[in-house]
Amino acid sequence: MPLNYKAPGVYVEEVSTGARPIESAGTSVLAMVGLVAEEIEAQQVGGGTIRKATPTTPTLVTNWTEFTNNFGGLDQSMPGGYLHQAMYGYFLNGGSAAWIVGIPVPVTTSNNGGANDAVPPESAMPRLTTGEGYLPGATGDNSVRLSTRDPMKAGESYEIEVVESEDKSDGSFSLKITSAGGDAHLIPNLSLSRAKNQRTITDVLPQETHNVLQAEILEGSGTLAERAPAVGTKITLMAQPASEGAVTADSASGPRATLTPARFRGDASARTGIAGLEAVEDVTLVACPDVVAAHQAGVFSDDDVKAVQSQLLNHCEMMQDRFAILDGPPGMTVQEMVEWRQEKMNFDSAYGALYYPWIQTDEGMVPPSGHLAGLYARVDGQRGVHKAPANEIVRGAIGLERNVSRNEQELLNPIAVNCIRSFPGQGIRVWGARTLSSDARWRYINVRRLFSNVEESLLQGTNWIVFEPNDELLWSAVRRDVGAYLTTVWRSGALFGRTPEQAFFVRCDAETNPPEVRDLGYCIIEVGIAPVKPAEFVVFRISQKEEGASSSAA
Repeated sequence: MPLNYKAPGVYVEEVSTGARPIESAGTSVLAMVGLVAEEIEAQQVGGGTIRKATPTTPTLVTNWTEFTNNFGGLDQSMPGGYLHQAMYGYFLNGGSAAWIVGIPVPVTTSNNGGANDAVPPESAMPRLTTGEGYLPGATGDNSVRLSTRDPMKAGESYEIEVVESEDKSDGSFSLKITSAGGDAHLIPNLSLSRAKNQRTITDVLPQETHNVLQAEILEGSGTLAERAPAVGTKITLMAQPASEGAVTADSASGPRATLTPARFRGDASARTGIAGLEAVEDVTLVACPDVVAAHQAGVFSDDDVKAVQSQLLNHCEMMQDRFAILDGPPGMTVQEMVEWRQEKMNFDSAYGALYYPWIQTDEGMVPPSGHLAGLYARVDGQRGVHKAPANEIVRGAIGLERNVSRNEQELLNPIAVNCIRSFPGQGIRVWGARTLSSDARWRYINVRRLFSNVEESLLQGTNWIVFEPNDELLWSAVRRDVGAYLTTVWRSGALFGRTPEQAFFVRCDAETNPPEVRDLGYCIIEVGIAPVKPAEFVVFRISQKEEGASSSAA
């Protein structure tokens, strides 16, 4: 500063001589778009309850209590929707902050006005019950209740026939299960008893049918052997309306007219839907599990799902600082998932990842995106954004819709379908870390998210440069500040190289800023970083060591 003192004395001046620290931007703030009731039942401060409208613009919540205060608890979730279950899984797995954009659906209540009795009218999401049926035993009582674990799609059905068992022991029987598409599956040698190591129907059926069907042995007269289902008995499980006032997926009015991809897409100026997230600056993850819920209920076609998920990816690519977590539809076999990915959802984007299959929780089968968003946040906090969000336990998952084998994953992993798998003694883990990009440079989720984080950190931390004199002093300060930040990133283990010089470079000098560039008002800074990439395939090369031969380690 210029010296302009008039009176004799001692003066103190503070002089800035150090670097301006660049702080790392946040990496784990979720934005979730999903179905909500127009109104929820809420507790009043002085006691009692009131009904209040749910927010429809981006609303910040930092824990489960804040979410329920705004959108209701699990008992007030939209029938057929998964927003509440997804957010519960998000916080359970380590998530701490989220922006919720609700898509309101009208709700009516029964005569007693209880919130738990809320059912959607014709304008709401259609809800189909789990199909169910009963197998009678020799004593005449119904011995077994069979049901589907999750809501069935319109037109879906299962024919179940009791056939003779190869095991001739008392009470043994087999089941032939035929789907609406004609696929038949035989489950042999079942029993109602665990005696003599027999295969109990309640244990075997969910595993054999990949958790699609479940069984319950009912109370009745006679022994378990006497109550075994009679050979030749046939029942059919079909989708039925959930309750009076609800609608089925083939309703001619209502759902198809009101629940459309446009409602998920939203409007930026009105701050609704996915477009409404453009005004929220700190979002880094986005998900929309209810789009596959609409597909599950028969309201959305394949093209509708593609339209909404494309909008999610386009939003992330436009903003450049966020990443989309996508769900596949439920009930798909591995081959069906391969066809879905290659023929219908053939996205090519580094800003999103797709996961399969759905996970089983205490609330039933749910899309995995909410739980995985929380897992992303947990890994970011414990290890850093450079660590792939994989080989980590999914908290709250007690099973999977389908157990994927290694051979099956060999079909899915190359086409960027990240599998969730169950390992004996190791829990249910995410076992894939790929983006939807065909570009090998952006194959891994952690690489894309690391670059987004570095870019956002530099953007936020270098605002002081604007309108500074564009000369050698500025260029030197830029190299110093950016270099100091990238050194910190390297020390955290996010960059590859034994030295900072191997891990990154920063160029800002007369070569990057010649006179013709400076005349236009530009200051060009070139930055290169070497990201670490995950060890996706661990290969041990083992050979026989000859007797007496010496070995050396590098």
